[in-house]
Amino acid sequence: MGRKREVAVGRFGRFRGNAPAPEAVPGGRSVDGSGPPGGVGAAVGVANGAAVSASYVNGRADPPWPGRRVPLGARWDGTGTNFAVWAGGAEAVELCLFEDGPGGSLRETRLPLRDRTFQVWHGYVPGIGPGSRYGFRVHGPWDPARGARWNPQKLLLDPYARAIDGSFVLDDAVYGGGPDGPDPRDSAPFVPKSVVVQDDADWSHDRRPKTPWAETVIYELHVKGFTARHPGIPDHLRGTYAGLAHPAALDHLVRLGVTAVELLPVHHFVDEEHLLRKAGGNYWGYNSIGYFAPHAGYAASGGRGGQVHEFRSMVHALHDAGIEVILDVVYNHTAEGGPDGPMLCFRGIDNGGYYRLRDGGRNYTDYTGCGNTLNVVQPHVLQLITDSLRYWVTEMGVDGFRFDLAAALARSMHDVDRLSSFLTVIGQDPVLSRVKLIAEPWDVGEGGYQVGAFPPLWTEWNDRYRDTVRDFWRGARPDVRELAYRLSGSSDLYQQDGRHPYASVNYVTAHDGFTLRDLVSYENKHNEANGEDNRDGTDDNRAWNCGYEGETADPAIGLLRRRQLRNMMTTLLLSTGVPMLVAGDEMGRTQRGNNNAYCQDNELSWLDWSALDDPHWRPLLDLTARLVRLRRSHPVLCRRAFYSGRPSFPDGLRDLAWFTPAGREMTDRDWFSPGATLGMYVSGLDIEQRGPRGERIVDDSFLLILHASSQPMPFVLPGEPWAHSYEMVLDTALDTDPMARFNEPVPGGSALTVAGRSAVLLRVEHAVWAPT
Repeated sequence: MGRKREVAVGRFGRFRGNAPAPEAVPGGRSVDGSGPPGGVGAAVGVANGAAVSASYVNGRADPPWPGRRVPLGARWDGTGTNFAVWAGGAEAVELCLFEDGPGGSLRETRLPLRDRTFQVWHGYVPGIGPGSRYGFRVHGPWDPARGARWNPQKLLLDPYARAIDGSFVLDDAVYGGGPDGPDPRDSAPFVPKSVVVQDDADWSHDRRPKTPWAETVIYELHVKGFTARHPGIPDHLRGTYAGLAHPAALDHLVRLGVTAVELLPVHHFVDEEHLLRKAGGNYWGYNSIGYFAPHAGYAASGGRGGQVHEFRSMVHALHDAGIEVILDVVYNHTAEGGPDGPMLCFRGIDNGGYYRLRDGGRNYTDYTGCGNTLNVVQPHVLQLITDSLRYWVTEMGVDGFRFDLAAALARSMHDVDRLSSFLTVIGQDPVLSRVKLIAEPWDVGEGGYQVGAFPPLWTEWNDRYRDTVRDFWRGARPDVRELAYRLSGSSDLYQQDGRHPYASVNYVTAHDGFTLRDLVSYENKHNEANGEDNRDGTDDNRAWNCGYEGETADPAIGLLRRRQLRNMMTTLLLSTGVPMLVAGDEMGRTQRGNNNAYCQDNELSWLDWSALDDPHWRPLLDLTARLVRLRRSHPVLCRRAFYSGRPSFPDGLRDLAWFTPAGREMTDRDWFSPGATLGMYVSGLDIEQRGPRGERIVDDSFLLILHASSQPMPFVLPGEPWAHSYEMVLDTALDTDPMARFNEPVPGGSALTVAGRSAVLLRVEHAVWAPT
């Protein structure tokens, strides 16, 4: 989840920008007050770099043709553009068109939309084409105590805008007004503009990887942070979609072996007010304002529609490399914040329609901690979300979504409801029900924690996996019961309603919190750089600094920390479920103890690629890549069904067995006794799933030993019928090459000394290998 904390700021005493507040005048006057009162004679847009000029006013602001109520948004047909916007309680809507004026100003022409059908205001303007900038001004009553917040002095984005251009400037004019009445100042100079985009997506030659869930390995990354410092990417492409599509970036992803990238928010977003007042900015992007528009700040090709084509090209390149694209999407709240927030889009179009209100409409219901919650039970808001999702799949090529604070979307009138309209619509949609759907299964409201409660179509971020693995390796678990559940797919959370092990997205770290390296280097957060007196970010880190807080040159501590990283990476990639890595963890990325770097758009958050040349960190990358390859090459490590604890075939063993260091199977007494060592045996002879033609799938069997105690432990390897002998595959106690070739097999029934705080993986060798 992104940073979730409402910043309460009074309406008055805000920072004011330097730009003058323009005079509000009807159609044709420049937004800076200069320009002819009769309107402009031509609108100039850019389509694929070429100018598009069309006379549409003939010296005066002619009203648009009636046009159509569907589709919503701005759609160019080759000769003109149809505009349609839902504004349920509005009394009038003006379409505002912009072109460049003298001195960097923008000239505005206002055209009334005279036609309304089923609460949708619509009109067709001949000659307006791709690259043209526009917005809306919506008229209606001002009565904040009852939720009515219409103010035509505020220029509003199109909720369906395919591209957004320009910056959000913090000025008093961007606020709608207060109890004494609407604010009279024009906000147009200070807010971004919607852009008409050419719909020319061609996916006929694109091949989606369509990786099965059980074989998926997710890599969470930030478009800018992943590419901003990459030495192999040209300077002008760093930090952009084109940079992520560059061969130098793709080579790393392919070498690592991940099957999907999960991109931190790429919907167009704006910076929060409190960050702008401190001359800062939003890095993570969990502050969306445009649900159809790729964030223009990540586009090397600019904001006049080029970002759309650049994003599509990036998706094509990732697909060609065999990598799926999953978007982290934020439909639970918008960048407009609470009642005192700016008026940028939804609040000025229909406040009571788009947001959940309380106290008679005066205040917002806030299940997100960000000041507002979208009103998903309202049909047009639900349509907005589903239209957006389908657009990103069908016209932008993406393969799935991770829903930020998904519990807020699954609420009906108040409670989280498995039969909510949102979950129901997604479940039956012929497009959305076929892509990857990941829930962050909680919000900050009452009853919002819903891990394990989403319906079968969904997978979930499993924070219980995260906490359990962190606790085990820092020595905080009194027994190993919880660890066994997490290693084997979390059947206690997902099996009861017919779901599968891949319903669990397993992770140890995410963008929100410590990096993997910081998890073994710091126990306390160090967020002073955020400017909030270290009050922000969680205090529940479940981290162990290995005896020293922060970076140190002590070689013994360095060795231990690197071993702990190998332990957690090994645990993650050998657990049943869908593993999620975080960009940079595979090469020791650090944020110097900052566990809430949402506002750190700088080298603190960007990947430092020089780590690849560091002999301390390069082995971690090599280990991660080899573990990913090992996982993907063995069906027994990518199970599609939960373990049964029984033989799947007459000649088989139990598909899963647990062993104590004494080499005997775990009993109830063992499960409830203090312990820091666990042996997990998975049988490749007992895989329930079958091949595409119904054939039996046979694989190697493995024994994984996890030992969190600081002292070495002799572990008796189970003998017949479990194994004749064992081949060592991995030993995290080895610092330079944990997967070195081991010459001699280890006989079953013999004791193997496992080093303190280490993990060992062994491949089983049977006296008679394959069943008949």
